[in-house]
Amino acid sequence: MSRSALLPRTAPFGDGERASLDAVLGNASPTQRAWLAGFLAGLDAAGGQPQAAPAQAPKASEPLTVIYASESGNSEKLAGDVAKLARKQGFKPKVVDFADLDVATLPKAGKLVAIAATWGEGEPPARAVRAYGELMGEGAPRLEGVEFAVLSLGDTSYAEFCAIGKALDARFEALGGKRAAERADLDLDFETPAAEWIKGTLKALAPAAAQDNVVAVDFARAGGDEEAEPSRDPVVVEVVEHVNLNSSRSDKETIHLALAFEDGAPAYEPGDSLELYPENDPQLVDEILAATGLSGDEALRRSLLTERDITTLSPATIERFAKATGSDEASAFAAGGEARAWVEGRNLIDLIERFPATLTAEHFGTITRPLPPRAYSIASSRKEVGDEVHLAIVAVRYETFGRARSGVASVHVADRIKDGAKLRVRLKPNKHFRLPADPATDIIMVGPGTGVAPFRAFVQERRAVEAPGRSWLFFGDRHFTHDFLYQLEWQEALEDRSLTKIDVAFSRDQPEKIYVQDRIDQHAAELVEWLEGGAHFYVCGDAKKMAKDVRAAVVRAFETVKGLSAADAESHVAGLERAKRYQQDVY
Repeated sequence: MSRSALLPRTAPFGDGERASLDAVLGNASPTQRAWLAGFLAGLDAAGGQPQAAPAQAPKASEPLTVIYASESGNSEKLAGDVAKLARKQGFKPKVVDFADLDVATLPKAGKLVAIAATWGEGEPPARAVRAYGELMGEGAPRLEGVEFAVLSLGDTSYAEFCAIGKALDARFEALGGKRAAERADLDLDFETPAAEWIKGTLKALAPAAAQDNVVAVDFARAGGDEEAEPSRDPVVVEVVEHVNLNSSRSDKETIHLALAFEDGAPAYEPGDSLELYPENDPQLVDEILAATGLSGDEALRRSLLTERDITTLSPATIERFAKATGSDEASAFAAGGEARAWVEGRNLIDLIERFPATLTAEHFGTITRPLPPRAYSIASSRKEVGDEVHLAIVAVRYETFGRARSGVASVHVADRIKDGAKLRVRLKPNKHFRLPADPATDIIMVGPGTGVAPFRAFVQERRAVEAPGRSWLFFGDRHFTHDFLYQLEWQEALEDRSLTKIDVAFSRDQPEKIYVQDRIDQHAAELVEWLEGGAHFYVCGDAKKMAKDVRAAVVRAFETVKGLSAADAESHVAGLERAKRYQQDVY
C-alpha cells in the first residue's frame, strides 16, 4: 500500500483524521511505530488516561554530531542528508559547519560523522581553515570514547585527491577516536555512493540494542517539516540573450547569457549559482572515435558528446585505462610515478594516442566518469529580471603540447549556443554568500573578471528594495577599453545610488600590473572605516591566488590603519569570517 494511503478506508476514522494519521505514520521509522504501538496499548490499559509516569520511560534519542567542511555546498547537502536519515533511525543529530565548530566540544560528541571537501591543491574550504588548523595543531583535544566516520569529497583531476578527508580520518584516530566505519573517498559523481555510505555508517554507529530500545520520538520533525528548499531538479531553459561583453579587440570573450524559464524561474537568491549541463566539443569526440576505430558507433558518439567526461585526465584515469585494456605499458607508466606530472595539460585523447589499444564502447564507461555540470554565479536578481537568470561566462581557450584545448561548458556556450537554443540547467543554492538581512548594512564587493557576476545581482536586489545601505565595488580586468564588464550598468547604478562607490584595476593599461588588492591597499583607511562601521565584505573569483591576495590586503589594512600586530590583524579578519561578515564564493 502506498504511503499516502497507509490506513485502509475501513479504518474507524474520518477522512481528515485518516489523512493526518497517514502523514505521521508514513514518515515514522519502525522504531517510532513500535514505540507508538506500545504507548497506545499502555494508554488503553490505563483506561484511556495518560499516566504521569509510564511503566517504561522512553529512552532519549542517541546523540550524533555531524560536522561538514564545504566550499560549493556538496558536503553541507550530504550533512543534511545524514541528519534526516539519522533522525528517522532514532538519533538526535546536530549539524555543525566547520566555520562554527568549537573544537573543544568534540570529546563530548560520542558519535561523530565528518564530511569534508578538498579545495584547490589539497586545502580545506575557506570557511573550514580555522577549525581545521586547530584540529591539526598541538592543542587539539583527545577523542577517547568518540566513535567517528569520515566521508571525503574530491576531484580526481587534482593531485591531492580527497586530502582533507584523509587527513581528518587519520587525525581523529591519532587523537584516540575509534573508527566506526571506513572512510569513503568520492569523486564528482558522489551522489549514489554517498547515499550508500550514509546508510552503512548510521547502521555501524547505532547502539547494538537499538532495535529493542524505547526511543523518544520528535514526531513534528519526523513528519517532514524540514525547511523547504528550492527544487534541484534539472530543467530546460531557452537562451533569450547571448552577448559578448568584451570588445572585438579584446583577447578575452565573456558571454552574457540570459535564460528564460517556461514555468517560472526557480526561487533563487543573489549569491546562488546555476549549473549548466554542457556538451563536449564534437571535433574532440570525433578525434577520439577515429583514434579508437569507433567512428561508426553513433550511440557511443552521442554518449561521449553529452554524458562522459573526456577532458579530465588523472593518474586514476590511467589506472582504469590500463586495467580495461590490459595494457602492460600503461600499467607500468601509472605505477612508475610519472603519471601525476604527465597528465597536467592533457586529456583523454593524449592517453589514447600515447598507449594505442583496442577499445570498445563499454570501455569508455569504465575509463571515464560522468560529465558533471558546471556551476556559474547568477548575475541577476529576480526582483529585476523576473523569470530569467543571467550568467557571465568567460570562454576558456589555451594550447598545451601542440594541441588546442578549451573549457567544456564555457566554449560550448560561446561557440555552439545562440539565441533560441535550449540548455539543461539546475539551481545550486549558496546560503553562505548572502546579502545582509538588514538592507541598511553597508557592503563591500570584490569581483575581478567574471567574479563580478554575483555583485550585479547584489546591486539589482538592493536597487529593487531601495536599500539605504552603502555599497562599494572593486572590479578588475585587463584593459579598460576592452574588458570593463557591465560598464554602463555600473555607471547607471552610481547615478541612481544603488552603487555608492566603484574602484577599478586594469592590470595591462600601464607598465606595472595593478590588481584589486592594490586598490584595497590604496584605500585601506576608508575600507577599515566601513568595516568598523559594520559593513559586510564579499569576494568572488579565483581561489588560487586572487582571493588569498585580497584577504592578505584586508589583514594589512587593519595592521597599518589600526596599528595592530600581524597576528592581531589576522585575528580581527578571522573574527569577521566567524561573524559571517567576510564571505567568499571562490573557484
